[in-house]
Parts: sequence; C-alpha cells; structure tokens
Amino acid sequence: MRALLSCEPGGPDSLKLLDVAEPVAGPRQVVIAVKACGVNYPDLLTIQDLYQVKTARPFAPGAEIAGVVTSLGAEVDEFAVGDRVAARIGTGGMAEAVAVDVGRCAPIADGMSFVDAAVMQFTFETALYALRNRAGLQPGETALILGGGGGVGIAAVQVARNLGATVIAAASSEEKLAFARSHGATGGVLYPTDTPQDRKAVGQRFKEAVGGGADVVIDPVGGWLTDPAIRCIADGGRYVVLGFTAGIPSLPLNLPLLKNCDVLGVNWRTFTLTQPEALRDNKSQLERWYAEGLLSSGITAEFALADGGRAIQRLAERSAVGKVVVVM
Repeated sequence: MRALLSCEPGGPDSLKLLDVAEPVAGPRQVVIAVKACGVNYPDLLTIQDLYQVKTARPFAPGAEIAGVVTSLGAEVDEFAVGDRVAARIGTGGMAEAVAVDVGRCAPIADGMSFVDAAVMQFTFETALYALRNRAGLQPGETALILGGGGGVGIAAVQVARNLGATVIAAASSEEKLAFARSHGATGGVLYPTDTPQDRKAVGQRFKEAVGGGADVVIDPVGGWLTDPAIRCIADGGRYVVLGFTAGIPSLPLNLPLLKNCDVLGVNWRTFTLTQPEALRDNKSQLERWYAEGLLSSGITAEFALADGGRAIQRLAERSAVGKVVVVM
C-alpha cells in the first residue's frame, strides 16, 4: 500500500510517497481502509518535530480519518468488517490503511460522508470542548473568534452560534470573513496579516466590533494578536487559548488583572484521554447538530494522497479557508 511519510524533520516538501507493508491489527485494534484524512495545523508541527508529542519515524502525518474496517484484531467485538468508522489517531492518517486502537474509533452517523466524518473530529470537538466545557458560553453572550475563517475558527463560529451566542469573526482577509459570515457569524472584523505598529488600535477595532466587550474570546492564532484581543474582553470574560499559528505570545499579566478575566487553556488531547463520558456527550451533540443541518464541515479543498504535502502547505502559508482534506 502507499503512505505519505515523514522520514526526517522538515516542511511539507520533505514528505515522500512510498510503498509500505499493509498494517496488521494487534489485540484490541482494527485495520481501517482510509477514505479521507483531515488536515490540521499540528500536522505541520509534527513533521517539523515542533509538536509537544514526538513520533518515531518514519510516520505518516494525519490525525483524523474516516474509512471502512477491513480486519479485526483479537478481542474486538465493538466493530465488524465493513463498518464505517471515524478515528482520531495522532499520526498515520495519510496512508491507504492504518491499524487503530478500538478506543479511538467511533461509528460514522448515517447520512454523513467520509470526508465530513474525517474533518469533524479534531476542530469541531475542540471547539465544543473549548466553548461549552471550558468557557461555559451562555445564550446571549458575545463570542469573538480569532482566525474565524480557518479550520478551528469555522468550527467555533458554528458551535458558538448553536450555543446561542452572538458571534463576531475576526480574520486576515475579506474572503475569510465572508466565509465565516456564511457559516453563522453575525459580524466580522479585519486584522492585518503582519504585526502592526499600533496594536492598541487593533484592540479598539475589536472592541467596537463586539459592542464594547466580548464575553468569550477564542484564540487559535496567538502571536501579536493576543494583546489587542484580550484588551476587548468584557469584565468577567474568558480568554480561551487553542493554539499559536502566529507564534507563542507573551501576555502581560496586568491585562487579566485589569480586565478581571480568566485565561483558559484548552488541551483537547488530554480531554479525550481523561474524560471519556464528556467526550461521548460532545460527540453526540455534534452529531445531532449535523443531522439537523446546523453544522457544515466547511471543506473548501480536497487533495489526493500524493498531494498531501500541498494540503499541509496551505496551513503553513495560513492561506487555507475552512477545512482541507486528503481523499484516498
């Protein structure tokens, strides 16, 4: 079978499409013929050895997949050959098949396509965990979503809307803002792609966009944006840290003090490992919204396996709008 492998640390152009041995299911594992693999920013970090979890090489990037069970390991009775399943796997997704622990697999809901099932794990589950479990977003509150046209952003826009919030998307281009509005944002604010001379002016722009103060700020971007974004938070607001596509910021701690706000970290990986009941509840909620037509996967680009490096490059350039998926 074929797999797109990282054989040494490097960028997307370092990946190699190679023939490898077919995977064999170990005890409590299934082998999945991969139909689709979602592409996420951690894929870029992982192949560069910059992610917090290191993976032994060679490995295929790709943390979320959907496909069909082709074989079962010993002691597996949750699934049968032919079942449609989605799985969160960390790495290994950009391959034609992969062996996966059954605890990482879930049935794909009726009526959901493989591409939608693949991409509606990592970002959508992160967004719901961040907004509902961590930030406690309430109906009628205002949520500012940074990177509102990206993969995490478009998931957070829809989840916040479904939780009853007024959603303001912030993005680096009019194209991304339009995409966020088409998925439920009621307002939008543009920020520069490069670090501006006057960050306070950007903070004022944010503050005007949210009507004086945001109850919740979702930040998967970081970098210079953190400073102006936290300046627009309301008294008692919650600033939720999801990632650092623009770099890890240094936050002046006088700002949380002056704003009387909370700064909350979100580690979705830890959540999936330590809170299985809450994870199942969140998955069920997302499936209900999808069935009711209240969630869109937000896929804007599909790539073949051989072009998986190009898919990751889209995220490296921060040019991706919505979700990107590799289709086998």
